[in-house]
Amino acid sequence: MRRLFYRGKLADTITITGPDAHHLMHVMRAKPGQQVTVVDDMGQAACMEMTDFTAETVTMKLVGLLDADTEPPVNITLAPCLLKADKMELVVQKAVELGATAVAPLRSRNCVVRYDAKKAAQRQQRWQKIADEAAKQCGRTSLIEVAAIADLIPYVQGRSGHTKLLFCYENETQQGIKKTLREAAEEGVKDFVILIGPEGGFTLEEAEAIEQAGGASVTLGPRILRAETAAVAALTVVQYENGDLGGITGGE
Repeated sequence: MRRLFYRGKLADTITITGPDAHHLMHVMRAKPGQQVTVVDDMGQAACMEMTDFTAETVTMKLVGLLDADTEPPVNITLAPCLLKADKMELVVQKAVELGATAVAPLRSRNCVVRYDAKKAAQRQQRWQKIADEAAKQCGRTSLIEVAAIADLIPYVQGRSGHTKLLFCYENETQQGIKKTLREAAEEGVKDFVILIGPEGGFTLEEAEAIEQAGGASVTLGPRILRAETAAVAALTVVQYENGDLGGITGGE
């Protein structure tokens, strides 16, 4: 069933406008009586029936509320350094599917791509659109934010002290991510930032600054992973260790 996100609180009758209304009428060729799943700003999902159409709006009536919370038990911001366009789009899409609560693109010294202010804004809009579509496709009950591109060092220095910063570092050989996550669980950590380097890796100066800012340097294993692979792998491991990908959230 098609999933929409509604800006507001669900009611007995709601009106859909903008791109979602256009998609329903002109792409899906929706007709009165057809049903869709709608999720509001509070994360409440409901089955709604389309009842009336105008040139720019679709009116729906409530059929029934749904118990369909699909959000993970921890908050995870995926913070990848900028990758080439197609790879960055893949990372954003998979981050949403795997339950990330935000994506924070970062500039670092060895990033291959460089954007001026106009191009950076366009890319952010493009990534946000991909994130929104992925949330609808995979059944999320919350949209995630793709933040504006930020500089690496100020970003890590400005993070909350209650957040565990996982620094996935290609030169780390001793500390595995599993051990770090087990320690975080014992501490009751519920907020994580996963930092992923660019195609060219982190510079030594960047690595030192990240660790000084409290980043926990971890390895993802003995093989060298491409940046987009590392992003997906790290997010998967964090979710699994926190009970999200084991079949039953919070289960063994």
